[in-house]
Amino acid sequence: MKTILAKNTVLLPNFFFVNMLGNFVNIAAIILGGLAGTVFNRSLPLRYQAIIFQGMGLFVLVLGISMSIKMEQILISVFSLLLGGITGELLKLDKQINIFGEWLKRSLKFKSEKFTNGFVSTSLIYCTGAMAVLGAIEEGTGNFPVILLTKSAMDGFSAIAFASAMGIGVIFSALPVAIYQGTLTLIAFLFAEAFNMEIINELSAVGGILLVGLGISILEIKEIKVVNLLPSLIFVIVFMVIFA
Repeated sequence: MKTILAKNTVLLPNFFFVNMLGNFVNIAAIILGGLAGTVFNRSLPLRYQAIIFQGMGLFVLVLGISMSIKMEQILISVFSLLLGGITGELLKLDKQINIFGEWLKRSLKFKSEKFTNGFVSTSLIYCTGAMAVLGAIEEGTGNFPVILLTKSAMDGFSAIAFASAMGIGVIFSALPVAIYQGTLTLIAFLFAEAFNMEIINELSAVGGILLVGLGISILEIKEIKVVNLLPSLIFVIVFMVIFA
């Protein structure tokens, strides 16, 4: 492992030019889709915005269910969610990210009431899916970024729909996507052999549960602090490495 890390560290200067194409395209797709949706939002009657919002909520809910049913290590997932939720509550992650969203809105002088909601919701959607993880690993390990390019097309079109309902905050979800996927790609670049499909599948399953919670919140069935559950994604990796 140390030999591989040393070898890849030497190649690190080439990382951003060779191993980040899919990430750059993904970020651009979200920004362009968000801009198009924001322009569309200004001329769209409220009743159409509402039905698009509901449609996207149902989409997120079903997407989360389809991801979570792949779960195999039930106990690991349960304890990851429990410890992740407790950690998130202790750190007050939901409060912190909402403060950041409001600060971003004030700094850029946006007046949209949905700015923070759009920013937080789409950041979670674009970051917790299996394609974000698999795509980052595929590109980080030196393969052509087929998964991230496919995700880019999906994210770009969905950004149009989300921004038409939630406004300009959707565009800024490109920032956490850049940080999250870029970090995963770098980790995959440095530690390619450490990843296996069991870890990826369980990470995707827990991410799916978070998306179910997000879908419920978007549909206004019940407000769930999904952001406070994000540490679950770290715990599931740790538990899989130790126990699986």
